[in-house]
Amino acid sequence: MDNSAVPAWAPDGVPVTVAVSQLDLAGSPRVSGENPEHVKVLAGMAGLPPILVHRPSMRVIDGAHRLRAAVLNGERTIEVRYFDGDDRAAFVLGVRANVAHGLPLSLAERKAAAVRIMGLYPDWSDRAVATSAGLAAKTVAKLRRVWQPGPAAPPVRVGLDGRSRPLDAAAGRRKAAALIGVRPDASLPEIGGLAGVSPQTVSDVRDRLRAGRSPVPETGAPRRGYRRDDGPHDPMVALREIRRDPSLRFTENGRQLLRWVEANLATPTGWSGLLDSVPAHWAPVLSALARDCSAALRQFAEELEQLDRPDAVPARRS
Repeated sequence: MDNSAVPAWAPDGVPVTVAVSQLDLAGSPRVSGENPEHVKVLAGMAGLPPILVHRPSMRVIDGAHRLRAAVLNGERTIEVRYFDGDDRAAFVLGVRANVAHGLPLSLAERKAAAVRIMGLYPDWSDRAVATSAGLAAKTVAKLRRVWQPGPAAPPVRVGLDGRSRPLDAAAGRRKAAALIGVRPDASLPEIGGLAGVSPQTVSDVRDRLRAGRSPVPETGAPRRGYRRDDGPHDPMVALREIRRDPSLRFTENGRQLLRWVEANLATPTGWSGLLDSVPAHWAPVLSALARDCSAALRQFAEELEQLDRPDAVPARRS
Protein backbone atom coordinates (compact mmCIF):
# COMPACT_ATOMS: atom_id res chain seq x y z
CA MET A 1 0.00 0.00 0.00
CA ASP A 2 1.45 3.41 -0.96
CA ASN A 3 1.32 6.68 0.94
CA SER A 4 -1.46 8.11 -1.19
CA ALA A 5 -4.38 6.55 0.62
CA VAL A 6 -5.53 6.21 4.20
CA PRO A 7 -5.98 2.46 4.73
CA ALA A 8 -9.53 1.29 5.24
CA TRP A 9 -10.60 -0.94 8.11
CA ALA A 10 -9.80 -4.62 7.64
CA PRO A 11 -12.58 -6.43 5.76
CA ASP A 12 -14.73 -8.87 7.65
CA GLY A 13 -13.64 -12.46 7.30
CA VAL A 14 -14.59 -15.82 8.72
CA PRO A 15 -12.91 -16.24 12.14
CA VAL A 16 -10.40 -19.06 12.36
CA THR A 17 -8.93 -20.82 15.38
CA VAL A 18 -5.22 -20.25 15.95
CA ALA A 19 -2.81 -21.51 18.60
CA VAL A 20 -1.88 -18.72 21.01
CA SER A 21 1.76 -19.80 20.76
CA GLN A 22 1.79 -18.66 17.11
CA LEU A 23 0.83 -15.07 17.93
CA ASP A 24 3.17 -12.12 18.51
CA LEU A 25 2.37 -9.13 20.75
CA ALA A 26 5.32 -6.98 19.63
CA GLY A 27 4.77 -3.52 18.14
CA SER A 28 1.70 -2.59 20.18
CA PRO A 29 0.82 1.13 20.46
CA ARG A 30 0.46 0.55 24.21
CA VAL A 31 3.75 1.93 25.44
CA SER A 32 3.19 0.68 28.99
CA GLY A 33 1.98 -2.77 27.93
CA GLU A 34 -1.28 -4.49 28.82
CA ASN A 35 -3.30 -3.63 31.91
CA PRO A 36 -3.38 -6.66 34.29
CA GLU A 37 -6.67 -5.60 35.91
CA HIS A 38 -8.37 -5.32 32.53
CA VAL A 39 -7.04 -8.76 31.59
CA LYS A 40 -8.64 -10.22 34.75
CA VAL A 41 -11.97 -8.59 33.92
CA LEU A 42 -11.92 -10.05 30.40
CA ALA A 43 -10.90 -13.45 31.73
CA GLY A 44 -14.19 -13.59 33.60
CA MET A 45 -16.27 -12.77 30.53
CA ALA A 46 -17.66 -15.16 27.91
CA GLY A 47 -18.26 -14.62 24.22
CA LEU A 48 -15.44 -12.19 23.55
CA PRO A 49 -15.07 -11.23 19.85
CA PRO A 50 -12.20 -12.59 17.75
CA ILE A 51 -8.92 -10.70 17.86
CA LEU A 52 -7.41 -9.08 14.76
CA VAL A 53 -4.10 -10.50 13.52
CA HIS A 54 -1.69 -9.40 10.80
CA ARG A 55 -1.41 -12.61 8.78
CA PRO A 56 2.09 -12.03 7.26
CA SER A 57 3.70 -11.50 10.68
CA MET A 58 1.11 -13.13 12.99
CA ARG A 59 1.29 -9.98 15.07
CA VAL A 60 -1.77 -9.06 17.12
CA ILE A 61 -3.23 -5.82 15.74
CA ASP A 62 -6.17 -5.60 18.12
CA GLY A 63 -6.97 -7.87 21.05
CA ALA A 64 -3.82 -8.10 23.19
CA HIS A 65 -5.88 -8.03 26.40
CA ARG A 66 -8.20 -10.72 25.06
CA LEU A 67 -5.19 -12.87 24.21
CA ARG A 68 -3.74 -12.40 27.70
CA ALA A 69 -7.13 -13.30 29.17
CA ALA A 70 -7.26 -16.50 27.12
CA VAL A 71 -3.78 -17.47 28.35
CA LEU A 72 -4.81 -16.65 31.92
CA ASN A 73 -7.77 -19.03 31.53
CA GLY A 74 -5.48 -21.76 30.27
CA GLU A 75 -6.71 -21.61 26.69
CA ARG A 76 -4.31 -22.84 24.01
CA THR A 77 -6.25 -21.48 21.05
CA ILE A 78 -8.17 -18.31 20.24
CA GLU A 79 -10.38 -17.10 17.41
CA VAL A 80 -8.84 -14.54 15.07
CA ARG A 81 -9.65 -12.52 11.98
CA TYR A 82 -6.78 -11.91 9.59
CA PHE A 83 -5.61 -8.68 7.99
CA ASP A 84 -3.39 -9.06 4.91
CA GLY A 85 -2.15 -5.48 4.44
CA ASP A 86 1.39 -4.25 5.00
CA ASP A 87 3.04 -3.50 8.35
CA ARG A 88 2.32 0.22 8.21
CA ALA A 89 -1.38 -0.21 7.59
CA ALA A 90 -1.52 -2.87 10.30
CA PHE A 91 -0.10 -0.45 12.87
CA VAL A 92 -2.59 2.27 11.92
CA LEU A 93 -5.47 -0.19 12.17
CA GLY A 94 -4.26 -1.24 15.61
CA VAL A 95 -4.18 2.36 16.79
CA ARG A 96 -7.64 3.05 15.41
CA ALA A 97 -9.05 -0.04 17.07
CA ASN A 98 -7.55 0.79 20.45
CA VAL A 99 -8.87 4.33 20.23
CA ALA A 100 -12.39 3.30 19.25
CA HIS A 101 -13.19 0.56 21.76
CA GLY A 102 -11.95 -1.56 24.65
CA LEU A 103 -9.44 -0.03 27.05
CA PRO A 104 -8.55 3.24 25.28
CA LEU A 105 -4.99 4.36 24.72
CA SER A 106 -3.76 7.08 27.05
CA LEU A 107 -3.11 10.58 25.73
CA ALA A 108 0.64 9.95 25.83
CA GLU A 109 0.21 6.71 23.88
CA ARG A 110 -2.00 8.40 21.28
CA LYS A 111 0.59 11.15 20.82
CA ALA A 112 3.36 8.58 20.47
CA ALA A 113 1.23 6.69 17.95
CA ALA A 114 0.63 9.90 15.98
CA VAL A 115 4.37 10.55 15.75
CA ARG A 116 4.94 7.01 14.55
CA ILE A 117 2.13 7.33 11.96
CA MET A 118 3.74 10.53 10.66
CA GLY A 119 6.95 8.55 10.22
CA LEU A 120 5.13 5.78 8.37
CA TYR A 121 3.02 8.14 6.25
CA PRO A 122 4.92 11.47 6.12
CA ASP A 123 2.59 12.90 3.47
CA TRP A 124 -0.61 12.43 5.49
CA SER A 125 -2.41 15.60 6.55
CA ASP A 126 -2.72 16.55 10.20
CA ARG A 127 -6.41 15.66 10.12
CA ALA A 128 -5.74 12.21 8.63
CA VAL A 129 -3.18 11.44 11.33
CA ALA A 130 -5.44 12.87 14.03
CA THR A 131 -8.40 10.74 12.96
CA SER A 132 -6.31 7.59 13.17
CA ALA A 133 -4.71 8.47 16.53
CA GLY A 134 -7.80 9.84 18.28
CA LEU A 135 -6.38 13.35 18.63
CA ALA A 136 -7.30 16.86 17.53
CA ALA A 137 -5.73 18.06 14.29
CA LYS A 138 -4.19 21.01 16.16
CA THR A 139 -2.47 18.59 18.53
CA VAL A 140 -0.99 16.70 15.59
CA ALA A 141 0.17 19.98 14.05
CA LYS A 142 2.05 20.82 17.26
CA LEU A 143 3.60 17.36 17.33
CA ARG A 144 4.65 17.74 13.70
CA ARG A 145 6.44 21.00 14.46
CA VAL A 146 8.47 19.23 17.14
CA TRP A 147 8.99 16.06 15.11
CA GLN A 148 11.07 17.11 12.09
CA PRO A 149 10.75 14.76 9.09
CA GLY A 150 13.89 16.26 7.51
CA PRO A 151 14.56 18.12 4.28
CA ALA A 152 13.06 15.33 2.15
CA ALA A 153 9.56 15.90 3.54
CA PRO A 154 6.93 15.49 0.79
CA PRO A 155 5.73 18.79 -0.70
CA VAL A 156 2.11 17.64 -0.51
CA ARG A 157 -0.22 16.24 2.12
CA VAL A 158 -2.90 13.60 1.57
CA GLY A 159 -6.22 14.26 3.28
CA LEU A 160 -8.95 11.91 4.48
CA ASP A 161 -10.60 12.25 1.08
CA GLY A 162 -7.47 10.86 -0.60
CA ARG A 163 -6.73 14.13 -2.38
CA SER A 164 -3.20 15.56 -2.40
CA ARG A 165 -2.77 19.20 -1.45
CA PRO A 166 0.50 21.17 -1.61
CA LEU A 167 2.01 22.40 1.64
CA ASP A 168 3.06 25.62 -0.04
CA ALA A 169 -0.10 26.87 -1.73
CA ALA A 170 1.75 29.92 -3.03
CA ALA A 171 4.20 27.71 -4.95
CA GLY A 172 1.31 25.86 -6.61
CA ARG A 173 -0.32 29.14 -7.60
CA ARG A 174 2.91 30.48 -9.09
CA LYS A 175 3.42 27.27 -11.05
CA ALA A 176 -0.17 27.47 -12.32
CA ALA A 177 0.44 31.07 -13.40
CA ALA A 178 3.55 30.03 -15.34
CA LEU A 179 1.67 27.18 -17.04
CA ILE A 180 -1.20 29.48 -18.00
CA GLY A 181 1.36 31.77 -19.62
CA VAL A 182 2.81 29.05 -21.85
CA ARG A 183 -0.40 27.02 -22.33
CA PRO A 184 -3.27 29.54 -22.32
CA ASP A 185 -5.67 27.12 -24.04
CA ALA A 186 -5.19 24.27 -21.56
CA SER A 187 -8.19 23.29 -19.42
CA LEU A 188 -8.44 24.11 -15.72
CA PRO A 189 -8.12 20.44 -14.65
CA GLU A 190 -5.09 20.00 -16.91
CA ILE A 191 -3.28 23.02 -15.46
CA GLY A 192 -4.34 22.00 -11.95
CA GLY A 193 -2.96 18.49 -12.40
CA LEU A 194 0.40 19.79 -13.57
CA ALA A 195 0.63 22.46 -10.86
CA GLY A 196 -0.72 20.29 -8.04
CA VAL A 197 -3.67 22.58 -7.29
CA SER A 198 -7.43 22.36 -7.74
CA PRO A 199 -9.22 23.58 -10.90
CA GLN A 200 -10.92 26.21 -8.72
CA THR A 201 -7.51 27.54 -7.72
CA VAL A 202 -6.42 27.64 -11.36
CA SER A 203 -9.57 29.62 -12.20
CA ASP A 204 -8.80 32.12 -9.46
CA VAL A 205 -5.18 32.43 -10.62
CA ARG A 206 -6.33 33.04 -14.20
CA ASP A 207 -8.79 35.72 -13.10
CA ARG A 208 -6.08 37.41 -11.05
CA LEU A 209 -3.67 37.41 -13.99
CA ARG A 210 -6.31 38.90 -16.28
CA ALA A 211 -6.88 41.67 -13.72
CA GLY A 212 -3.16 42.37 -13.55
CA ARG A 213 -2.89 41.11 -9.97
CA SER A 214 -0.51 38.69 -8.29
CA PRO A 215 -1.52 35.02 -8.56
CA VAL A 216 -0.90 34.68 -4.81
CA PRO A 217 -3.39 36.50 -2.55
CA GLU A 218 -1.98 38.56 0.27
CA THR A 219 -2.76 36.70 3.48
CA GLY A 220 -2.04 37.18 7.14
CA ALA A 221 -1.31 40.92 6.93
CA PRO A 222 -4.08 42.10 9.29
CA ARG A 223 -3.14 39.55 11.93
CA ARG A 224 0.54 40.38 11.82
CA GLY A 225 -0.31 44.10 11.90
CA TYR A 226 -1.86 44.04 15.36
CA ARG A 227 0.52 42.34 17.72
CA ARG A 228 0.98 43.30 21.34
CA ASP A 229 4.64 44.27 20.86
CA ASP A 230 3.95 46.53 17.87
CA GLY A 231 3.03 49.45 20.12
CA PRO A 232 -0.25 51.43 20.31
CA HIS A 233 -2.88 50.94 17.65
CA ASP A 234 -6.51 51.86 17.08
CA PRO A 235 -8.71 49.01 18.43
CA MET A 236 -11.58 50.03 16.13
CA VAL A 237 -9.32 49.61 13.09
CA ALA A 238 -8.30 46.18 14.37
CA LEU A 239 -11.95 45.24 14.89
CA ARG A 240 -12.80 46.24 11.31
CA GLU A 241 -9.99 44.04 10.02
CA ILE A 242 -11.09 41.08 12.15
CA ARG A 243 -14.68 41.43 10.92
CA ARG A 244 -13.49 40.89 7.34
CA ASP A 245 -12.09 37.42 8.08
CA PRO A 246 -14.41 34.81 6.43
CA SER A 247 -13.37 32.15 8.97
CA LEU A 248 -15.03 34.31 11.64
CA ARG A 249 -17.91 35.83 9.67
CA PHE A 250 -19.23 32.57 8.26
CA THR A 251 -18.98 30.24 11.28
CA GLU A 252 -21.22 30.23 14.34
CA ASN A 253 -18.29 30.20 16.78
CA GLY A 254 -16.62 32.96 14.79
CA ARG A 255 -19.70 35.18 14.91
CA GLN A 256 -20.03 34.51 18.63
CA LEU A 257 -16.39 35.57 19.10
CA LEU A 258 -16.99 38.77 17.09
CA ARG A 259 -20.05 39.63 19.21
CA TRP A 260 -18.03 39.04 22.36
CA VAL A 261 -15.18 41.27 21.15
CA GLU A 262 -17.59 44.03 20.16
CA ALA A 263 -19.34 43.88 23.55
CA ASN A 264 -16.08 43.97 25.50
CA LEU A 265 -14.01 46.32 23.36
CA ALA A 266 -12.81 49.12 25.61
CA THR A 267 -11.70 52.55 24.39
CA PRO A 268 -10.83 55.59 26.52
CA THR A 269 -13.51 57.69 24.86
CA GLY A 270 -16.07 54.95 25.34
CA TRP A 271 -15.70 54.92 29.12
CA SER A 272 -15.67 58.68 29.59
CA GLY A 273 -19.35 59.03 28.76
CA LEU A 274 -20.33 56.29 31.23
CA LEU A 275 -18.49 57.55 34.28
CA ASP A 276 -20.80 60.54 34.70
CA SER A 277 -23.84 58.25 34.95
CA VAL A 278 -22.48 56.01 37.74
CA PRO A 279 -24.06 56.71 41.17
CA ALA A 280 -21.39 57.23 43.81
CA HIS A 281 -22.71 54.44 46.05
CA TRP A 282 -22.28 51.89 43.22
CA ALA A 283 -18.78 52.97 42.26
CA PRO A 284 -16.94 50.51 44.60
CA VAL A 285 -19.05 47.57 43.39
CA LEU A 286 -18.60 48.44 39.71
CA SER A 287 -14.90 49.00 40.29
CA ALA A 288 -14.55 45.48 41.75
CA LEU A 289 -16.51 44.00 38.83
CA ALA A 290 -14.33 45.85 36.34
CA ARG A 291 -11.20 44.52 38.00
CA ASP A 292 -12.57 40.95 37.90
CA CYS A 293 -13.36 41.36 34.20
CA SER A 294 -9.89 42.79 33.65
CA ALA A 295 -8.29 39.76 35.31
CA ALA A 296 -10.37 37.36 33.19
CA LEU A 297 -9.50 39.26 30.01
CA ARG A 298 -5.83 39.26 30.95
CA GLN A 299 -5.89 35.46 31.35
CA PHE A 300 -7.66 35.16 27.99
CA ALA A 301 -5.00 37.39 26.39
CA GLU A 302 -2.21 35.25 27.84
CA GLU A 303 -3.79 32.07 26.43
CA LEU A 304 -4.17 33.76 23.04
CA GLU A 305 -0.46 34.59 23.12
CA GLN A 306 0.29 30.93 23.81
CA LEU A 307 -1.73 29.96 20.70
CA ASP A 308 0.50 32.23 18.62
CA ARG A 309 3.64 30.35 19.71
CA PRO A 310 4.27 27.27 17.51
CA ASP A 311 6.17 25.44 20.26
CA ALA A 312 3.83 26.22 23.16
CA VAL A 313 0.88 24.37 24.67
CA PRO A 314 -1.94 26.59 25.97
CA ALA A 315 -2.21 26.71 29.75
CA ARG A 316 -4.90 24.46 31.20
CA ARG A 317 -7.55 26.11 33.29
CA SER A 318 -7.77 24.90 36.86
